Amino acid sequence: MSTDRDHRIALWFGADGAGSAELPDDELACVTDGPVAHVILNRPARRNAMTARMWQSIAALAARLDADDAVRLIVFRGAGEQAFSAGADITEFREVYADAERTRRYNGDVRAAQGAVERLSKPVLAMIRGACVGGGCGLALCCDLRFASEDARFGIPPARLGTAYGPAETRTLLSLVGAGRAKDMLFSGRLLPAAEAYAIGLIDRVCPGGELEQQVADYARVLLANSGQSIRTAKRMVNALTGVDARLEQALHAEYEASFASADFREGYRAFVEKRRPRFG
Repeated sequence: MSTDRDHRIALWFGADGAGSAELPDDELACVTDGPVAHVILNRPARRNAMTARMWQSIAALAARLDADDAVRLIVFRGAGEQAFSAGADITEFREVYADAERTRRYNGDVRAAQGAVERLSKPVLAMIRGACVGGGCGLALCCDLRFASEDARFGIPPARLGTAYGPAETRTLLSLVGAGRAKDMLFSGRLLPAAEAYAIGLIDRVCPGGELEQQVADYARVLLANSGQSIRTAKRMVNALTGVDARLEQALHAEYEASFASADFREGYRAFVEKRRPRFG
């Protein structure tokens, strides 16, 4: 039986991809709909190219969403149909790379934004249409999961610009696709179609036709029905063991043991015994 929450989620994940809410004018917009926060890269006329100000805003936004107990899932998406993000806004390069100090500051802002997304305690899903390139691809890789439409394409082009990909971003890429495929992407700078990106593990799902919105909405319902505490603990463990968030094994084990004394575990166990769906807080 559908619920009011299901109805609210369905309103946002509409076939046109724009959602039912009116988007703010901000380049980085955030619309919170019940337990789901939609972070929109909101420059469709520029294929959602990332400005320095957008990178600077992400860390603070991530902190705010992490502290909001009402938010249980965060979805990053690009405005319009053409792109998740075509990468950094090249028109700013003359300014942000004008000298060594400004280069360090800009690259630091980008890395701070990506790290803030990686370390969010809540699940983060990238919903990808069209181009997902350069810094846009880096941002998508910081999300926990990536769902893409068939027309999506992915690329990391520093070799075509005479620069390099950062160590943290390269680590994430390597963990997803392995050394050989990471080198292929970095050496060639070529664009990968969604089918190939899925085959090598860069993305987690390819959605045919106009099904991207619906599949993301369906998956959101699955996550929201499960224990938020369990998901947060699993995410911290995976991040720690893959080097995203270095934590001592003892601390991880203590968190694992504590999960068995939690209200979520008591409810989950009772629901299993009583053959009903759990009602997590």
